Amino acid sequence: MRTFRIGGIHPPANKLSATRPIETIAPPATVVIPLGQHIGAPASAVVARGDKVKVGTLIGKAGGFVSANVHSSVSGTVAKVDSMIDGSGISRPAIYINVENDDWEPDIDRSETLVKECSLSSAEIINRIEAAGIVGMGGATFPTRIKLSPPPGNKAEALIINAVECEPYLTADHSLMLEKSEQIMAGTSILMKALNVDRAIIGIECNKPDAIDRMTRLSAEYHGIEVMPLKMKYPQGGEKQLIDAVMRRQVKSGALPISVGAVVQNVGTVYAVYEAVRKNKPLIERVITVTGKDVARPANFLARIGTPASVLIDAAGGMTADTGKIIGGGPMMGRAMINADAPVTKGTSGILLLTKEESRRRPAHDCIRCAKCVAACPMGLEPSLLMNLSEYKLWDDAEKNYIVDCIECGSCSYTCPANRPLLDYIRLGKSAVTGIIRARKN
Repeated sequence: MRTFRIGGIHPPANKLSATRPIETIAPPATVVIPLGQHIGAPASAVVARGDKVKVGTLIGKAGGFVSANVHSSVSGTVAKVDSMIDGSGISRPAIYINVENDDWEPDIDRSETLVKECSLSSAEIINRIEAAGIVGMGGATFPTRIKLSPPPGNKAEALIINAVECEPYLTADHSLMLEKSEQIMAGTSILMKALNVDRAIIGIECNKPDAIDRMTRLSAEYHGIEVMPLKMKYPQGGEKQLIDAVMRRQVKSGALPISVGAVVQNVGTVYAVYEAVRKNKPLIERVITVTGKDVARPANFLARIGTPASVLIDAAGGMTADTGKIIGGGPMMGRAMINADAPVTKGTSGILLLTKEESRRRPAHDCIRCAKCVAACPMGLEPSLLMNLSEYKLWDDAEKNYIVDCIECGSCSYTCPANRPLLDYIRLGKSAVTGIIRARKN
């Protein structure tokens, strides 16, 4: 059984919600829909206070080449176009909508009928995906239509579906594969047509045998689609790591996956593509795992975009007196939330409640030169060096040592016996060096 060949770790899986079916959360009285739910420029509001909207109404138009449309996830009246504080405490533009009923745009097909065949051309498929505001739903939120339009001189050879879900605790993708497997297969075929490729590989880690079995049986009905079970190893969900595991090709520093003939799409994105292309449904809701060792009822919720995180937390049993930290995402790559009322977005894969003991930061000690961080790094970097360079703001040296290649997986911090905040400093350094590189190009 395959896995990637450089670095990696084996944190406890803690898939507490793996057996839980997807539950639909009713929309709250008011939703707050951010205009920047994707990498790139925020969308520009195309509605104003007092406007009536339906589920699926376009409310934000893509604000540039790297941007994505935003649609209303509810029906009601626009209360205001203002700013909101996200989970990290940053002010972002958003649209507030008072929910009044549940009227949908009439051209959205809400039936459960499976539509396998797709007669659209590649360009027509990509146009529908762009119109629907589809972005990468594994966390990166990169606009999907850009990935489906390789730059000149590059050609896709294979489509890789990222169904790994290696981040501990999260089970949203797993539950989606069990309940929407046929739609995912149809969505995979649609993406193959969009890319003009005849091969697709769905990579699933071996701790999901039920999903592997179901997807493998269904793949027999679809030409060119293969399900590949993979060994459990974090961070196998990283694009470059998954490509190495599946295709045995390594993407060079600074290069994109398309340079080795691969295009990677998250399994949640594939489902959203199916709904956009075959059901004319924009991305207005997603499956989100709410979990934690102290959570009364770990669950996988289907929630409308703009629903406060606190609503989902309450539905899972609420916070306890021992809750020490709320994480947006998983424990390895997620970010601490300072605002539990921040809305869920297209990129919200999970909400993790850590206990006070789990969230306690251990005292850091001097580096003992054990090189565990080097052995764990899936990008072949030297995290201890990059931390030191970042701490002393030696940006030129940090760039020369490939700090921008860091995928921020946290494997280095996880393995460090001295509890050094390696990733914290590397993130700061990567941000600074990226800014310098961008300024140099301008």
